[in-house]
Amino acid sequence: MNTAVATPSAPTDRHADAIDRLRRLLNTSLCGKSTVVDQVLICLFSHGHLLLEDKPGLGKTTLAKAIAKGIGGRFARVQCTPDLLPSDITGFNLFNQKTQDFDFRPGPVFSEVMLADEINRATPRTQSALLEAMAERQVTVDAIQHRLADEFFVIATQNPTEQHGTYPLPEAQLDRFAMKLSIGYPDPSAEMELLKAARESEGEASESDGPIFDEGQLRQIQNEVASLYVDEKLQDYLVRLAAETRSHPHIVLGLSPRGMLTWQRAAQSRAFLNHRSFVTPDDIQDVAEPVLSVRLGIDHEDPLPTIREILETISVPEYTVPE
Repeated sequence: MNTAVATPSAPTDRHADAIDRLRRLLNTSLCGKSTVVDQVLICLFSHGHLLLEDKPGLGKTTLAKAIAKGIGGRFARVQCTPDLLPSDITGFNLFNQKTQDFDFRPGPVFSEVMLADEINRATPRTQSALLEAMAERQVTVDAIQHRLADEFFVIATQNPTEQHGTYPLPEAQLDRFAMKLSIGYPDPSAEMELLKAARESEGEASESDGPIFDEGQLRQIQNEVASLYVDEKLQDYLVRLAAETRSHPHIVLGLSPRGMLTWQRAAQSRAFLNHRSFVTPDDIQDVAEPVLSVRLGIDHEDPLPTIREILETISVPEYTVPE
């Protein structure tokens, strides 16, 4: 039986109303996909980045715009093509004839929410321009470092059905994403609601005329997520799960320590979204597929059976919950 230990509770209640309003806004933007919306929020609150692998026209851009609107952040969209340059992502210095000096022109990474559409159509050189931005939340242009927004959140998309003329993302870049999700087609009833809503609002979300989150509120949530209680036995459970990925016969690239930290943070985020101040095994297991599928090198196309096998192989420990 699980025992209890005293630990400070995360102050989720003061954010509950804003989170519920943001959830409604995203569900309006992504009709009939409440599970996907919750996973997107988990990724956002864990201070990670998101890879959406899906067909065109399923609402990825609308979702990104709605997130930016809800958190009160700037939105930027980049259509990735083979002729896209790294400076098109990071920005560049331009000589000012009046001041006889160089002025920095910031690129789209200087936003709170950036959509990199069809990222696998950009060249490896341009893809790598995102690495520093995603990992360090800064860019270096002409040996000068420029800080990005603390809330900087990348949503990258790629179409799994069109591979001609694309550049597959290398493992180093994939590991910069916290999660990989697929939206999928909505069911018929959701599509009917989508058609009805389009007559009035042209598909735009309308939860609020202004931002839902106060300034700095998203960063507060991300900090509180990082401080959520994780019992030592559950951390040992994560370590054993990671070790299993490194010895599994169908996995050629096991989970890295950075990936394991990302998994823990995503589990903390799920607990926070469910108004808990501590992590449970359900949190770890629920986020396993989106966290692992983006970073494990599995020797067949569908990673889900292998991930489920790993979760079934490692026993769930008894753990301590806070009072």
